[in-house]
Amino acid sequence: MEKILAIGLEGIVVAESKLSLVDGLNGLLVYRGHWARDLAINNTFEEVAHLLWYGHLPSEQELAELDAKLKAERELPAHVKAIIDSLPADVDLMSALRTGVSALGTPGHDWPPTMDQVISLTAKVPTIIAHRVARVEGREPLAPRTDLGHTANYLYMLKGTEPNPAHVRALDAYLILTQEHGMNASTFTCRVVSSTRSDLVSAVTAAIGALKGPLHGGAPSEVTEMIEAIGTKENAEPWLRGALERGERLMGFGHRVYKTIDPRATALRVVASSLTGEDPWFDLATHIEDLGVKLLDEYKPGRKLYPNVEFYAAAVMRAVGLDDSIFSPTFAMSRTVGWCAHALEQAENNRIIRPGSEYTGPMPE
Repeated sequence: MEKILAIGLEGIVVAESKLSLVDGLNGLLVYRGHWARDLAINNTFEEVAHLLWYGHLPSEQELAELDAKLKAERELPAHVKAIIDSLPADVDLMSALRTGVSALGTPGHDWPPTMDQVISLTAKVPTIIAHRVARVEGREPLAPRTDLGHTANYLYMLKGTEPNPAHVRALDAYLILTQEHGMNASTFTCRVVSSTRSDLVSAVTAAIGALKGPLHGGAPSEVTEMIEAIGTKENAEPWLRGALERGERLMGFGHRVYKTIDPRATALRVVASSLTGEDPWFDLATHIEDLGVKLLDEYKPGRKLYPNVEFYAAAVMRAVGLDDSIFSPTFAMSRTVGWCAHALEQAENNRIIRPGSEYTGPMPE
């Protein structure tokens, strides 16, 4: 077989998938035959999870059944709570999440993955995050509520107050738009581990490790830093012009895959527009977005640099009151749905993923 050297596997197709289409050239994102932007605007987290896992949007009965199963699986086992509580205070939240998820790998999590395992794991990730946040803040973790949906319960456990419906809707849209995104680094990691016939918990733990890297899951906090540095609408233009004249990047603009407007950013702005007028942070972010697009076209004509999903992720998550440290774990919470969908798909027609490498070292004398 002829060997093809492709550093980073860029341009190499490693699997066929029915889960999503990511067309960066044309700015398209499709989940199982549905526009992701439409799903974010019109559907809930649970409905889109059902679509990715089962292959179709749920009927009322199917949605009620999935919702009930997710709610029943939110509580953490005692040993997982004890492990999270034993971690030193300076352990970052993504590392704590990775540790908490790995502790779920008790007997019964053998390969191939089952839908019960998928639902249980997805339901517990938000509780792990909220439990760790509470401990770091020096308060008692809140038990999950069974009268709230997936996203509303997450906000309740983090903040301890009744979630604002507009905040729930905006965050729900973000979580839908980040559930799945093709063969990205963490998803590829998940499928590699799954291909060895390792269990679902191991595959998702490995995926969290990949997402933890700043080249994959850390961008929203940098957007927040930029918006905070700008501070006011009046300061936006001189600040942005100064950054561009110094040759600096505008964080949250441009994307490695999308060479046109990121469809996730477009959808998130539509949904999050409900926050405009009631949230000064979001008002400032939308002003910076409009001005940034104009100035990038002026300073870098032809580059087609537009806001990406991280820009509006930062705007939305700050508007709903989530600290920067929670951004990447929240990303992991949503992407767990996609990782699990890929693990299920890998098991349907499994072949171990085992690329080669080109030896460039010396030969023995």
